[in-house]
Amino acid sequence: MSESAVVFVGAGAIGRPMVSRVAAAGHAVVAVDPAPQAREWASANGIPAVAAFTEAPRSEFVVVMVATPAQLAALVDEALTGDVAGQRWIIMSTVGPDSVREQATRLTAAGARVLDVPVTGGVARARTGELTLFASGPAEEIAAARPVLDRFGTVREVGTAIGDGQAIKVVNQHLCSVHIVAAAEALALAGRLGLDRERVLSLVEQGAAGSWMLSDRGPRMLQGTDVEVTSTIGIFVKDSDLVASAARGAGADTPLLDVARERYDRAAAAGLVQRDDSRVIETYTETE
Repeated sequence: MSESAVVFVGAGAIGRPMVSRVAAAGHAVVAVDPAPQAREWASANGIPAVAAFTEAPRSEFVVVMVATPAQLAALVDEALTGDVAGQRWIIMSTVGPDSVREQATRLTAAGARVLDVPVTGGVARARTGELTLFASGPAEEIAAARPVLDRFGTVREVGTAIGDGQAIKVVNQHLCSVHIVAAAEALALAGRLGLDRERVLSLVEQGAAGSWMLSDRGPRMLQGTDVEVTSTIGIFVKDSDLVASAARGAGADTPLLDVARERYDRAAAAGLVQRDDSRVIETYTETE
């Protein structure tokens, strides 16, 4: 087992620049993704790729960037058909505290070491290695994983308990969910007021009303349905559901999140589930 060997599970929109950075750093990396187009992309970029975890060689590190709690559970099911003892699993997906705790318990019982390290920053910052990593788990395990984690961005050690990182990501995704919908609503309003939306965006994003989501998603909101996909409507259907579930469990009131969540659900129902999340603007029709 090579100390620098990495299996990277999930070569989607954000996973691709991440696995590329691992490979560029000199690690022996294999990508795992059931989607043929993801494996074709990996092969075209000189990264070996397989369709299933059980087809990958044994590695010291397993980086997980699947999309949903169900996908994480299925991955762990598959992994536990083999030997995971001694492996370091770095779960970077947004799956919520309950999911990561449940799967970490299963992996740990089989002898693996697990870190909970969700990320924020999107595809743009994944490409430049400027993601923010909410790392939770034993400090010594975070230190041992630094050769991989440092490739992705800035590591913020947020707690020693598995699930702490996911809890912070829940708060992060609450804000992201609301900010994207707020940006869409504001730009739709600008259009209804008869204003040049591009000019409005260039003016307000530099002032007190600006936000990272407005500057990042705003330009794509002003393009068409077929704009480049960096994060799907479906991801925010899933993430806003995770936030709502965590809020209910904590007895927290989240009326703004509930409004934003309804917009993502409406966009998904309109056939936009695999489109870029900026297309939530299409739920603001001329008849509203």
